[in-house]
Amino acid sequence: MRPVDLAREHGLSTQAIRNYEDAGILPAAERTVHGYRTYAPLHARALRAFLALVPGHGHQTATSIMQAVNRGATEDALRLIDESHGQLLGDRRTLQAVEAALRDLAPVPQERGDTFIGPLAGRLGIRPATLRKWENAGLVRPRRDPRTGYRIYSAADVRDVRLAHQLRRGGYLLEQIAPLIAQVRSAGGVAPLESTLLDWQARLSARGRAMLQGAADLDAYLRAREP
Repeated sequence: MRPVDLAREHGLSTQAIRNYEDAGILPAAERTVHGYRTYAPLHARALRAFLALVPGHGHQTATSIMQAVNRGATEDALRLIDESHGQLLGDRRTLQAVEAALRDLAPVPQERGDTFIGPLAGRLGIRPATLRKWENAGLVRPRRDPRTGYRIYSAADVRDVRLAHQLRRGGYLLEQIAPLIAQVRSAGGVAPLESTLLDWQARLSARGRAMLQGAADLDAYLRAREP
């Protein structure tokens, strides 16, 4: 096959095919007496495997997997795949922790106006030092009065503090709370998070399915390489 024949099936350019070969994603091509590249069905399987691996593992990891296979280091390729699956599992566990945390949350009262660290700590029954610790951990970001330097907590800040307080009472660690607070902050509140979590779940599922497809195409390529 010519480079254009290999490229056409996937809507790629011939330059992309040459780049993939130069990067070690495809095995080296045979050359005609005039120096033109020629590809065999094995190269077509390699290209299909790589393109199938990308959606589940990302371009960089997919590249590393194919490079390992093509240099005969199959165990290295399998290790990379295992690590990628481990990352997906970690992402799933993070999502589950966020979902569990939101289920455990009591309704958060709507706050109006600004408040200072002392009155806020008093309402929650905690020490001001605790609020400062949460600030250092990134859970809350009060602004400072330009004249006095006092911390001023907006309604959104108070919401974040109340969420952190409830999560701490639920046994969550600060490093577990910080990503949740960041999600709440970026979503603009707790209510909009439902659609965000559904989208997150859908993306994880799509990634898992893509890994299955990538595994099937990579296995076909590995079998084709066997003597």
